[in-house]
Amino acid sequence: MAVGKPGMRRASERPIPDDELTAADLREIWSILSLDEKVQGFRVLPREEAEALLFSLTNSDLTKLVLALKPSDRRYWIRLLPPDDIADLIQSSPAEEREGLLGLLDERARHEVNALLAYSEDEAGGLMNPRYARVRPDMTIDEAVSYLRKLARQSLGTFSYAYVLDEQQKLLGVISLRELFVSGGDRTVRDAMQTGLVTLQEDVPQEQVSRIFAETDLVAIPVVDAEGRMKGVVTVDDIVDVVQEEATEDIQKFGGMEALDAPYLATGFFEMVKKRGGVLAVLFLGEMLTATAMSHYEDEIARAVILALFVPLIISSGGNSGSQASTLVIRAMALGEVELRDVFRVLRREIGAGFAMGGGLALIGFTRVVVWQQIWPIYGKHYLLVATSVALSLVGVVMFGTVTGGLLPFVLKRVGLDPASSSAPFVATIVDVAGLVIYFTVASAVLHGTML
Repeated sequence: MAVGKPGMRRASERPIPDDELTAADLREIWSILSLDEKVQGFRVLPREEAEALLFSLTNSDLTKLVLALKPSDRRYWIRLLPPDDIADLIQSSPAEEREGLLGLLDERARHEVNALLAYSEDEAGGLMNPRYARVRPDMTIDEAVSYLRKLARQSLGTFSYAYVLDEQQKLLGVISLRELFVSGGDRTVRDAMQTGLVTLQEDVPQEQVSRIFAETDLVAIPVVDAEGRMKGVVTVDDIVDVVQEEATEDIQKFGGMEALDAPYLATGFFEMVKKRGGVLAVLFLGEMLTATAMSHYEDEIARAVILALFVPLIISSGGNSGSQASTLVIRAMALGEVELRDVFRVLRREIGAGFAMGGGLALIGFTRVVVWQQIWPIYGKHYLLVATSVALSLVGVVMFGTVTGGLLPFVLKRVGLDPASSSAPFVATIVDVAGLVIYFTVASAVLHGTML
């Protein structure tokens, strides 16, 4: 697909003349264009449309686009970005490009970006925009409105609140633009401001930041240091990418692999194999214990071959129940619904849930063996004992699975690891081995003196 004259094409292949090309048109086909085509399409956009596209791109796409532009174009476009977006762009750029990108900024922006780069990118300080509307408490409403009108003409960007600071830059309160417009002009800002503020400390992790936004429904939250001095503001649009990034990382870990550092198609083949193959090898070694457990009970299997028929049924039920429990607990932890102190509450719930679900599966399994024996008598004269072994094993294995899946995230979090690492494949591997032990132990006890 060519970009440029005689025009671009949508996904529907209808030609779009260059003078009619919009940001929406280019965004629609962005994912199927090569980097050169993206740059060429971006350059033929009208200025306002190009700005709209620039601000709509993900950090990964924005970085690739800016680095692919000519130095003269790069200077103009990077200076349009707010400091927090520039900091993200620099952090995701190759090390050899970072100094050059900083050199494109004016002195004020370079100072702001360097201050942001001092923070970890997954903390509130690394997410905030250091440019925000600030007013003094002794200003009249008319003075504040006039001052904010001037700020709006500068590179402040969109803002909904003005923050009231004292001479030491300590945050005293906040006043919405609506309150400014409806208040009497001779009132002071101090009289109209709100003091019951939700704030973020500089070092608050981004997961907690996203949780606070979800709980408060605010569109912007100020960031302060330990002394209460305001450092910047995190807006809800800053946190959207964080939420998507965190969700993507957790989903990939749920699948039993290391989280990718780049989009799927942008990740190199060998990097992809490395991220997936390492965990797969660990899981394979873990599953080898299943073979070891089977060999330990080879005498029982040899004397009652019929027991082997139910091995997949038993271990899959345990693995599935454990995967369910781990998924529920990990997500509850991510949302702040469950903390470390709730471990015993979770344990009680999972024991109860495991017993109830295991009992239901046991009834189904017992009925299946009995009914099947009446149609095709393949289980022998001791089929009721076989059915009892399967039923009791299902109760034990499902309970073990739910307890393991429910508690493993707590263990990992307690030792400082990511609970998402206790993914479904890991839980299933643990429960597979334990499930075999439970099954054959129960079968040995129930069938002792008959089939065994």
